[in-house]
Amino acid sequence: MPFAIHLLGLAVFAQGTSEFMLSGLVSGIAGDLGVSIPAAGHLTSAFAVGMVVGAPLMAILSRRFSRRGALLAFLVTFLAVHVAGALTTSFAVLLATRVVGALANAGFLAVALITAADLAGPHAKGRATSALLGGVTVACVAGVPAGALLGEVWGWRSAFWAVALLSLPALAAIAWAVPAGPPDTAGPDDARPSVLGELRALRSPRLRLTLLLGALVNGATFCTFTYLEPLVTRVTGLGSGWVPVVLALFGIGSFAGVSLAGRVADVRPLPLLVGGSCALLGGWALFAVTAAHPAATVVLVLVLGALSFGVGATLISQVLYAASEAPTLAGGFATAAFNVGGALGPWCGGLVLSAGLGHRAPVWVSALLVGVALAVGGTALARRRRATAPAPSVPSFRGSGRCGGAPPRP
Repeated sequence: MPFAIHLLGLAVFAQGTSEFMLSGLVSGIAGDLGVSIPAAGHLTSAFAVGMVVGAPLMAILSRRFSRRGALLAFLVTFLAVHVAGALTTSFAVLLATRVVGALANAGFLAVALITAADLAGPHAKGRATSALLGGVTVACVAGVPAGALLGEVWGWRSAFWAVALLSLPALAAIAWAVPAGPPDTAGPDDARPSVLGELRALRSPRLRLTLLLGALVNGATFCTFTYLEPLVTRVTGLGSGWVPVVLALFGIGSFAGVSLAGRVADVRPLPLLVGGSCALLGGWALFAVTAAHPAATVVLVLVLGALSFGVGATLISQVLYAASEAPTLAGGFATAAFNVGGALGPWCGGLVLSAGLGHRAPVWVSALLVGVALAVGGTALARRRRATAPAPSVPSFRGSGRCGGAPPRP
């Protein structure tokens, strides 16, 4: 992989830390700003909604600038709103900073996905996607638990300051290593399709199915992950000091899942997606049943992190393959679809928590979302196989007097 892809992953690490770190800060934010835990969980949904809306819009906006210029502008905006979030005493202002930060993150990731895919070459989109999303999993391994630890020791605001500081070396790295314009493999700017042409290319049934499956799988991941801290402390019975450890285990599993998926996604995506999704369904259900047992929680958090990100990264790479005729907007729509899940999951988890169904309820919702994904994907696959199956041969009785056939004419 070109070194510039790994430097893009450094920026994705800072942004991933911000996106996921609230799972370890929900209680602290709720107590400090005087809101309920489900309301604080909506900060994650607000970030995801900003990603959904911002990804395609920012991808279109970025067409007017060089890729390096667009990446730098998005990252500067991301840094600034985290400074504002660290300083505010208003939940409404914090919510607004999450939306603006999400818009910047969405634009960055949309451009970064296409840049990484072009730098890696036409047959290595899965490896490029996994290398880039490695920054997200490293955020789960190191950044998110560190944010939870900072929140435990110095308060949740220190985690926001840490994200702002992490963005500074990423700015310098992108300015130094990322090409100023599209790689040569992308062709000259005047050869790129128009925005309408790219939008038409995004209407393919295969692409729409992949985007839907990505939203459902990611929704399942975020539904449980957002409320993992209260689950671990109030159901499993582990102390708050265990929260960074559990989050780190989820991140370690995520890194392993992305790394393994990158080796398979370009050559055998369908077995990976089917097998991984079936294992996810069983894993979420088992986690819901055994959440009161510390040993089961520790093991399943690791395994489910690997499965969630392995399947998710593969679906992202399949979006890029399916939308090869939309070189600018493919990354934006992949980002948007996955953050539809990122908004849907915490919202559904908040609903079942507010209904008094207990802290295990979001895990059951995760299992339900994966089950829906399997049902939708399985139905689409069966239809495609029926459509492509050769028509059965029909025996001809012409010229035979048997079975009521008419005798041949002279």
